[in-house]
Amino acid sequence: MSGKSQHPLMKYIRPETLPLPYCPGCGDGVIAQCVLRAIDELSLDFTKMAFVSGIGCAGWIPSPLFNSDVIHTPHGRPIPFATGLKLAKPELNVVVISGDGDLSAIGGNHLIHGARRNIGLSVICVNNFIYGMTGAQVAPTTPHGLRTDTTPYGNPENPFDLCKLVEAAGGTYVVRWSTLHVKQLTRSIKKALQRKGFSFIEVLSPCPVRYGPLIKIRHPIDMVKWLRGIMVSKEEAKELTAEELSQKMVVGEFVEKSVPELSEQYLKMRWGENGEN
Repeated sequence: MSGKSQHPLMKYIRPETLPLPYCPGCGDGVIAQCVLRAIDELSLDFTKMAFVSGIGCAGWIPSPLFNSDVIHTPHGRPIPFATGLKLAKPELNVVVISGDGDLSAIGGNHLIHGARRNIGLSVICVNNFIYGMTGAQVAPTTPHGLRTDTTPYGNPENPFDLCKLVEAAGGTYVVRWSTLHVKQLTRSIKKALQRKGFSFIEVLSPCPVRYGPLIKIRHPIDMVKWLRGIMVSKEEAKELTAEELSQKMVVGEFVEKSVPELSEQYLKMRWGENGEN
C-alpha cells in the first residue's frame, strides 16, 4: 500500500493550521476531535455550519483550525455574535466554543441571557478552572482558597457551578463531561447539534501548564489522574454528603426539555403561523 493514509476528519481541517497550537496535555485537541466526529457521524453539511469563539485557549479549537465559517470575537462576546448570526441566518447550525473565563466572567451576562432567550446555539464551554492563556489568573470556576497569580493569599470567592447557572437561566439541554468522556461527549454534541434551543455542554479539561502547578501537579498524566479523581456520576453523587460533594464535580446530563426557540419565535412574529405577514 503506497502513500500515507489520511485521518478521516482531515476534510474538516485547514491543513495550513497544523501542527496544533495546544500545550502538551491540554484537552483542546480531544474536544476538537469530538466536535468534528459528531459532525461527521451525523453527516451534517459543513457549509451550513458556523463556529464562534472568544478569547482564550479554547478559542483556538475552531479558529482557525476548522475549514468552515468561523468568527473569532472580542473577549466575552461569542454568544452575542452567535445570537446575531442565528437570528440573521436561522437555517445555520451555530456552535460556540470558548472557555470558562471567556463565557462566565466577562461574558457571564451573555451566557445567562442566551439561555434565558433559548436562542438556538450549541455552546461548548471548556472549563480548566483558570485563565490559562493569559497567565493563571483566578476565574469564576477557580476553587475557593486556591492561590493563583491574582489571588496570592488564596481565592476568597466561591466558584460558579456553570451547569446549575445555565439551568436556572433557562437552558434546555445542559450537560457536563470531561475530556476523558470521549464517547459521552461526542454523543452529547450530536444531540445538541440536532436540538432546537440553547444547549450548554461544559467540558472539564486538564491544564497541566497553568493550572497544574497551582495544585502541585506538573505531569500531564498526573493531571489526568487528578481529573478522574474529582469527578462523580449523578448516581454516585446521591450517596455523598454535601461536604464530600463540595470537593467533586458531578458529570452527566442534567436538563433536556423542549421550549420554543427564539429565532423561530421571531419568524412567527414577523410572518405569522402560516408564513403570512
